[in-house]
Amino acid sequence: MSRRAGFLAAIVAAAFIGRTGTLGGAVSTISGTVTITGLASNANALVYIQEAPGTFPPGAPVEMNQRAFQFIPHVLPVVAGTTVKFLNSDPSPHNVFSPDYEKYDLGTWQQGQTKDYTFPECAKPPCVYTQLCRVHAEMDAYVAVLQNPYFAVTDRKGHYEIGNVPPGSYTLAGWYASRTRRYKARPKPVTVDASEPATVDLVLDR
Repeated sequence: MSRRAGFLAAIVAAAFIGRTGTLGGAVSTISGTVTITGLASNANALVYIQEAPGTFPPGAPVEMNQRAFQFIPHVLPVVAGTTVKFLNSDPSPHNVFSPDYEKYDLGTWQQGQTKDYTFPECAKPPCVYTQLCRVHAEMDAYVAVLQNPYFAVTDRKGHYEIGNVPPGSYTLAGWYASRTRRYKARPKPVTVDASEPATVDLVLDR
């Protein structure tokens, strides 16, 4: 390898380490179960690493659908700077607005149409934006803006799995919202080793 080629390779490697915190494919998973105190279902809880070293680019555009008079998914976590495409799949017109942070109203549109919104960086992640429809007051959902891509949403049994986590020491947190209440978990430390998955269970209280 020439001196110039070696220099360029070192720059690329340094940039990769700065973004992901590791060099190569040595990653693992964090999984476990979330219990939401007092609720019958443990679905739609957000589990995330509070702060990971490095900087993370926005993810590819993702979709939040309006179908059968529901927002799908109900909870959508994204890295700051990611664009969400709001699709109306119902024969009825739908609207999307949020009363949170910088507040927005994307208007009302017909079946098959989409409107986009790019979620900016926030001072203290997660910044959770409630999604509402002015046409149908019963509809609600949440977009959670995070600092890094190490997050997951629980299934009905409360199970979650966060993949592709570089080895290191982190703090894991949890969040859940209903129409009237917000729930949080006491943050827990977790050490990720590439040789075996980590398991962390969380309890969310009001």
